[in-house]
Amino acid sequence: MRMEKEQLKTFLKEQIALEEKIVRKAKASVKNTKNELVRYLIQAIAIDSNKHALLINAILARLESKTPFIDEKKRDQLGYNIKEHINLEAHAIKTYQELIPKTEDPGSKQVLEYILDDEKRHHNLLKRLYELVIEKETLTEEDLWDLTWKDVPWHGGPGG
Repeated sequence: MRMEKEQLKTFLKEQIALEEKIVRKAKASVKNTKNELVRYLIQAIAIDSNKHALLINAILARLESKTPFIDEKKRDQLGYNIKEHINLEAHAIKTYQELIPKTEDPGSKQVLEYILDDEKRHHNLLKRLYELVIEKETLTEEDLWDLTWKDVPWHGGPGG
């Protein structure tokens, strides 16, 4: 059964509230915890839940058409930064792939594998984001001229 757009938006808003509640509860649960392992792992889960809320907000922005075109100057700057981030993620993937086989402690290895999976997801998401946003949603000066003059019989001059 498909969800209507407004139902989906309502559901997503409820999920954001849930993720934010998880963040608050997680932070509160380890506020005075001296065990650094437990504290850091639960704080990491809180960060993931915060990330989930941000991702859901991105979906809502798209559903509510709050994703305007990006001008060329912004596109170039954003594109450069995303490419840098893609390269950093690729480097992180490589280093984790080298480190994991050398790690003997099963708990440490499990956390490193979790991080590696996250890095792979980040890398793929950034590459896709670059394709979708930087390459497809940029409004170039040429696009503006086409939008303005393409269907005008006189192309900017009176009578020709």
